[in-house]
Amino acid sequence: MRIIPICVAALSLLASPAFAHPIPGAGSSFDAGLVHPFSGADHLIAITLVGTWSALEGGSARAVWPLTFLIAMLGGFAAASAGFQMDFVEAAISLSVVALGAFVAFEFRMPVMLGAAAVGLFAFFHGHAHGTDAASMLVPYVIGFTTATAVLLLIGMLAGHWGRSAVRRGLLRAAGVCAGLVGLLLLGGVA
Repeated sequence: MRIIPICVAALSLLASPAFAHPIPGAGSSFDAGLVHPFSGADHLIAITLVGTWSALEGGSARAVWPLTFLIAMLGGFAAASAGFQMDFVEAAISLSVVALGAFVAFEFRMPVMLGAAAVGLFAFFHGHAHGTDAASMLVPYVIGFTTATAVLLLIGMLAGHWGRSAVRRGLLRAAGVCAGLVGLLLLGGVA
Protein backbone atom coordinates (compact mmCIF):
# COMPACT_ATOMS: atom_id res chain seq x y z
CA MET A 1 0.00 0.00 0.00
CA ARG A 2 3.01 2.32 0.14
CA ILE A 3 2.85 2.65 -3.61
CA ILE A 4 -0.27 4.81 -3.48
CA PRO A 5 1.29 7.78 -1.63
CA ILE A 6 4.40 7.52 -3.78
CA CYS A 7 2.30 7.42 -6.93
CA VAL A 8 0.16 10.33 -5.80
CA ALA A 9 3.22 12.43 -5.05
CA ALA A 10 4.88 11.59 -8.37
CA LEU A 11 1.79 12.22 -10.45
CA SER A 12 1.02 15.43 -8.59
CA LEU A 13 4.46 16.72 -9.50
CA LEU A 14 3.99 15.74 -13.13
CA ALA A 15 0.43 16.98 -13.47
CA SER A 16 -0.02 20.15 -15.39
CA PRO A 17 -3.08 22.35 -15.32
CA ALA A 18 -6.03 21.12 -17.34
CA PHE A 19 -5.11 23.61 -19.99
CA ALA A 20 -3.75 21.36 -22.68
CA HIS A 21 -5.68 23.68 -24.99
CA PRO A 22 -4.66 27.19 -23.94
CA ILE A 23 -4.49 28.91 -27.31
CA PRO A 24 -7.40 28.42 -29.72
CA GLY A 25 -6.10 28.16 -33.25
CA ALA A 26 -2.64 26.95 -32.21
CA GLY A 27 -2.98 23.56 -33.88
CA SER A 28 -2.42 23.61 -37.58
CA SER A 29 0.09 20.92 -38.47
CA PHE A 30 0.72 17.20 -38.17
CA ASP A 31 3.34 17.92 -35.50
CA ALA A 32 0.94 20.05 -33.44
CA GLY A 33 -1.66 17.29 -33.61
CA LEU A 34 0.87 14.61 -32.74
CA VAL A 35 2.06 16.51 -29.68
CA HIS A 36 -1.36 17.60 -28.42
CA PRO A 37 -2.41 14.40 -26.56
CA PHE A 38 0.97 14.40 -24.79
CA SER A 39 0.78 18.09 -23.83
CA GLY A 40 -1.42 17.75 -20.77
CA ALA A 41 -1.98 15.22 -18.03
CA ASP A 42 -5.70 15.18 -18.81
CA HIS A 43 -5.41 13.72 -22.31
CA LEU A 44 -2.38 11.58 -21.59
CA ILE A 45 -3.91 9.83 -18.59
CA ALA A 46 -7.48 9.47 -19.88
CA ILE A 47 -6.54 8.05 -23.26
CA THR A 48 -4.07 5.58 -21.76
CA LEU A 49 -6.65 4.48 -19.18
CA VAL A 50 -9.20 3.71 -21.89
CA GLY A 51 -6.72 1.25 -23.38
CA THR A 52 -5.89 -0.21 -19.97
CA TRP A 53 -9.52 -0.60 -18.95
CA SER A 54 -10.43 -2.24 -22.26
CA ALA A 55 -7.60 -4.77 -21.91
CA LEU A 56 -8.55 -5.54 -18.31
CA GLU A 57 -12.18 -6.03 -19.35
CA GLY A 58 -11.12 -8.34 -22.16
CA GLY A 59 -13.33 -9.88 -24.80
CA SER A 60 -14.75 -7.58 -27.43
CA ALA A 61 -14.14 -4.53 -25.19
CA ARG A 62 -10.47 -4.73 -26.23
CA ALA A 63 -11.42 -3.65 -29.73
CA VAL A 64 -14.76 -1.86 -29.26
CA TRP A 65 -13.77 0.66 -26.58
CA PRO A 66 -10.56 1.96 -28.20
CA LEU A 67 -12.25 2.18 -31.61
CA THR A 68 -15.23 3.94 -30.04
CA PHE A 69 -12.86 6.38 -28.40
CA LEU A 70 -11.19 7.21 -31.73
CA ILE A 71 -14.49 7.60 -33.60
CA ALA A 72 -16.20 9.70 -30.92
CA MET A 73 -13.07 11.83 -30.54
CA LEU A 74 -13.20 12.58 -34.26
CA GLY A 75 -16.90 13.41 -33.89
CA GLY A 76 -16.13 15.89 -31.11
CA PHE A 77 -13.36 17.36 -33.23
CA ALA A 78 -15.72 17.78 -36.19
CA ALA A 79 -18.36 19.40 -33.99
CA ALA A 80 -15.87 21.93 -32.57
CA SER A 81 -14.38 22.61 -35.99
CA ALA A 82 -17.89 23.32 -37.30
CA GLY A 83 -18.37 25.89 -34.55
CA PHE A 84 -20.42 23.83 -32.07
CA GLN A 85 -19.72 25.46 -28.72
CA MET A 86 -19.87 23.56 -25.44
CA ASP A 87 -19.41 24.68 -21.87
CA PHE A 88 -17.44 22.75 -19.29
CA VAL A 89 -15.22 20.89 -21.77
CA GLU A 90 -12.21 21.07 -19.45
CA ALA A 91 -14.30 19.93 -16.47
CA ALA A 92 -15.69 17.01 -18.48
CA ILE A 93 -12.18 15.99 -19.52
CA SER A 94 -11.01 16.13 -15.89
CA LEU A 95 -14.05 14.08 -14.85
CA SER A 96 -13.13 11.51 -17.49
CA VAL A 97 -9.73 11.13 -15.80
CA VAL A 98 -11.45 10.62 -12.43
CA ALA A 99 -13.97 8.10 -13.81
CA LEU A 100 -11.47 6.11 -15.87
CA GLY A 101 -9.04 6.05 -12.94
CA ALA A 102 -11.85 4.63 -10.79
CA PHE A 103 -12.80 2.10 -13.47
CA VAL A 104 -9.23 0.76 -13.52
CA ALA A 105 -8.67 1.05 -9.76
CA PHE A 106 -11.81 -0.87 -8.88
CA GLU A 107 -11.71 -3.14 -11.95
CA PHE A 108 -15.16 -1.86 -12.82
CA ARG A 109 -16.92 -4.20 -15.22
CA MET A 110 -19.78 -3.25 -17.48
CA PRO A 111 -21.46 -4.49 -20.62
CA VAL A 112 -19.46 -3.72 -23.72
CA MET A 113 -22.05 -1.36 -25.22
CA LEU A 114 -22.49 0.59 -21.98
CA GLY A 115 -18.71 0.90 -21.67
CA ALA A 116 -18.59 2.07 -25.29
CA ALA A 117 -21.18 4.75 -24.49
CA ALA A 118 -19.12 5.97 -21.52
CA VAL A 119 -15.87 5.92 -23.48
CA GLY A 120 -17.59 7.66 -26.41
CA LEU A 121 -18.90 10.44 -24.19
CA PHE A 122 -15.46 11.02 -22.70
CA ALA A 123 -13.87 10.94 -26.16
CA PHE A 124 -16.32 13.49 -27.57
CA PHE A 125 -15.11 16.06 -25.04
CA HIS A 126 -11.46 15.22 -25.72
CA GLY A 127 -12.10 15.58 -29.45
CA HIS A 128 -13.94 18.84 -28.93
CA ALA A 129 -10.87 20.22 -27.17
CA HIS A 130 -8.73 19.13 -30.12
CA GLY A 131 -11.14 20.79 -32.56
CA THR A 132 -11.13 24.01 -30.60
CA ASP A 133 -7.35 24.14 -31.05
CA ALA A 134 -7.33 23.46 -34.78
CA ALA A 135 -6.53 26.24 -37.18
CA SER A 136 -6.20 26.22 -40.93
CA MET A 137 -4.64 22.87 -41.86
CA LEU A 138 -7.18 20.50 -40.32
CA VAL A 139 -6.28 17.26 -42.11
CA PRO A 140 -2.62 17.10 -41.01
CA TYR A 141 -3.61 18.08 -37.46
CA VAL A 142 -6.32 15.38 -37.33
CA ILE A 143 -3.91 12.75 -38.62
CA GLY A 144 -1.37 13.81 -35.98
CA PHE A 145 -3.64 13.70 -32.95
CA THR A 146 -5.38 10.54 -34.14
CA THR A 147 -2.02 8.82 -34.52
CA ALA A 148 -0.90 9.94 -31.06
CA THR A 149 -4.22 8.86 -29.54
CA ALA A 150 -3.94 5.42 -31.16
CA VAL A 151 -0.42 5.05 -29.74
CA LEU A 152 -1.60 6.01 -26.24
CA LEU A 153 -4.53 3.58 -26.49
CA LEU A 154 -2.11 0.83 -27.53
CA ILE A 155 0.24 1.64 -24.63
CA GLY A 156 -2.72 1.42 -22.26
CA MET A 157 -3.81 -1.88 -23.78
CA LEU A 158 -0.31 -3.29 -23.38
CA ALA A 159 -0.29 -2.17 -19.73
CA GLY A 160 -3.67 -3.82 -19.19
CA HIS A 161 -2.48 -7.03 -20.80
CA TRP A 162 0.72 -6.91 -18.74
CA GLY A 163 -1.36 -6.39 -15.60
CA ARG A 164 -3.22 -9.67 -15.78
CA SER A 165 -1.16 -11.30 -12.99
CA ALA A 166 -2.20 -10.62 -9.38
CA VAL A 167 0.89 -8.57 -8.45
CA ARG A 168 0.85 -6.54 -11.61
CA ARG A 169 -2.90 -6.04 -11.38
CA GLY A 170 -2.32 -4.44 -7.97
CA LEU A 171 0.08 -1.99 -9.57
CA LEU A 172 -2.47 -1.10 -12.22
CA ARG A 173 -5.13 -0.61 -9.58
CA ALA A 174 -2.78 1.70 -7.67
CA ALA A 175 -2.11 3.60 -10.88
CA GLY A 176 -5.87 3.94 -11.37
CA VAL A 177 -6.22 5.41 -7.88
CA CYS A 178 -3.40 7.83 -8.58
CA ALA A 179 -4.90 8.83 -11.92
CA GLY A 180 -8.28 9.44 -10.30
CA LEU A 181 -6.64 11.66 -7.69
CA VAL A 182 -4.82 13.62 -10.38
CA GLY A 183 -8.19 14.02 -12.15
CA LEU A 184 -9.63 15.48 -8.95
CA LEU A 185 -6.68 17.87 -8.74
CA LEU A 186 -7.23 18.87 -12.37
CA LEU A 187 -10.93 19.33 -11.72
CA GLY A 188 -10.22 21.52 -8.72
CA GLY A 189 -7.65 23.55 -10.66
CA VAL A 190 -4.96 22.57 -8.16
CA ALA A 191 -2.72 20.69 -10.57
